[in-house]
Amino acid sequence: MEIKPIAYIRTEFPEKFGIPRQSGLAEGLRGTVVFEKEYRNPAALRGLEDFSHLWLIWGFSANKACGTWQPTVRPPRLGGNAHVGVFATRSPFRPNPIGLSCVEIESIAENTPDGPCINVRGADLMDGTPIYDIKPYIRYADSRPESVCGYVDSLSDRRLQVVIPDGCAERIGNEAMLSSLSEVLALDPRPSYHDDPERVYGMSYCGMNVRFTVCGEVLEVLDISKCSE
Repeated sequence: MEIKPIAYIRTEFPEKFGIPRQSGLAEGLRGTVVFEKEYRNPAALRGLEDFSHLWLIWGFSANKACGTWQPTVRPPRLGGNAHVGVFATRSPFRPNPIGLSCVEIESIAENTPDGPCINVRGADLMDGTPIYDIKPYIRYADSRPESVCGYVDSLSDRRLQVVIPDGCAERIGNEAMLSSLSEVLALDPRPSYHDDPERVYGMSYCGMNVRFTVCGEVLEVLDISKCSE
C-alpha cells in the first residue's frame, strides 16, 4: 500500500518541544489544514460542516529515527524510566510513524488562496506535519466512557501554575494567543525526568521564543522575544 499526504497543517509550533503530548489538552490551540492541490475540491468536504470534531491521521515527519523501532519505549508520563511495549503507547518511535489526533472543527473556509481549508482547535501537531487522511468523529462509535486505559488511568492530570509577567505578556499582543500559550505551559513542556529549578528552557511559539523555569508546581516565564532576535 502506498500512501501520500493529502494535506499539511499550519500551527504556531515550528519545532517539537512544547507541543502538547495529546490532542485536546490545550483546547485554545489553533491550526489550519491546507490541502494539496489535487485534493482542493470543495465537494470532498461536503457534509463535514455538520460535525463538531474530526480525526486527523498524520505522520511523525520530524522523527529523526523514522524507519527504526524498538519493542519497548519509555513513556514521558511515566517519568521516562519505565519500559512499556511500543503498542501500549503513542510513542512516535513505531514501525510505521503514524499519529492520530482528535480535533475540534472551528470553521471551514471554502474560498482561500489555498482552496478550501479546515480551521481546527486542540491540535497537537508541529507546523508542516503531513496529513494522510481525515475522518469525522462519530460519538456513538468513537466514545467509550467505560474504557480502561492501563497505566494512564493512574496518572493525575497535573497542571502547573503559570506566571507570565506583564512585560512579557505584552509582547504576545494577542489575548487568544496568550491564553493558548498559558495552556501549553501549564501542561509542563519539559521531559518528565527533568526537575532542575535553575534550568532555563526555551520554546518557540507563534514566532516568539519563550524562556522559562519550573520550580515545584510553578512555571515562571522569564522572557518572550521574537525568534529572529
